[in-house]
Amino acid sequence: MTIGDFQLAEPLAARRIVVAMSGGVDSSVVAALAARTGAETIGITLQLYDHGEAVGRAGSCCAGRDIRDARAVCDRLGIAHYVFDHESSFRSQVIDDFADEYLAGRTPIPCVKCNMGPKFTDLFALARDLGADCLATGHYVRRVMGDQGAELHRAVDPARDQSYFLFATTSAQLDYLRFPLGGMPKPEVRALAAELGLGVAGKPDSQDICFVPDGNYAALVKKLRPEAETGGAIVDEVGRKLGEHKGLIHFTVGQRRGLEIGGSPEPLYVLRLDPATRDVVVGPKRALAVRAARIENVNWIGGDHRGEMTVKVRSLAKPVPARFDGERVTFLSPEYGVAPGQAAVLYAGDRVLGGGWIAETERAELAAA
Repeated sequence: MTIGDFQLAEPLAARRIVVAMSGGVDSSVVAALAARTGAETIGITLQLYDHGEAVGRAGSCCAGRDIRDARAVCDRLGIAHYVFDHESSFRSQVIDDFADEYLAGRTPIPCVKCNMGPKFTDLFALARDLGADCLATGHYVRRVMGDQGAELHRAVDPARDQSYFLFATTSAQLDYLRFPLGGMPKPEVRALAAELGLGVAGKPDSQDICFVPDGNYAALVKKLRPEAETGGAIVDEVGRKLGEHKGLIHFTVGQRRGLEIGGSPEPLYVLRLDPATRDVVVGPKRALAVRAARIENVNWIGGDHRGEMTVKVRSLAKPVPARFDGERVTFLSPEYGVAPGQAAVLYAGDRVLGGGWIAETERAELAAA
């Protein structure tokens, strides 16, 4: 019997499903779908970083209010709910890494690191300790059974697809995971929440990184790493000084705003950051064009893949045609905004083949416009 993405053998009443609950509408609906199967359903919330309560703002996945919302949903559904304090591992694996990456001139993706660490690794251990047959989450991706086993696919709703953030999922993890929302559009999820009488049906989606709910990344990094406030020079590609800045943490590759440089005949963009000299190197948009990128720590989901595929280098970018030789992604057309520290996620159609971390890029040789 299958309800949503729950593919468990009969009798379901003898099965146990653990649901990762953030207090939002998505994971709440997943819990409801799990309970509908007849299996014993347990909601688990990880207490990671209670910033939302501290600043008095909702929308943080780790805030105290969200934990109360998750508990209220479980009470409504008549299922058990447990909260586990994993703030220490979250800080070391996600928050400290976030600050160090910015300090090193890279652009971090904390949501991937969180999925690789506290969310999947820690939740997996908890779910297995509870004797669960599977772990279900509210991510908008699809788990599809292929000839070689479980595959990870993009969500049906492209506006909600979260496959980019799950490229590091291992095949063993995918065997145990369930994603009931991957085939549903968000309006349908909200309608189902309202139909079930869940109090979170109209709760806004979180738009920020959970531990930076006000969006001020630089302030957090400065608090954790005071040396991040050290300024430096803004220079052009030949090293000529054009201005000064107040810290590398205020810039990312491809950024245009905040440079405050006058006198240039064309708009200037951040081309790269040099943590050794603390220089912010800027240039025209055509200088951002990248022809290839070296990828580190590649994770494959269901086999080692080489050759032509599509590659996504930013969470909001569309996958573009490329070739991959196991270490180097070569774009079939110049790609812009490729930043070290970000992920390169590899696709074959809607299927996620895997991905890795962008270590360095090779500039495309483009003639001046």
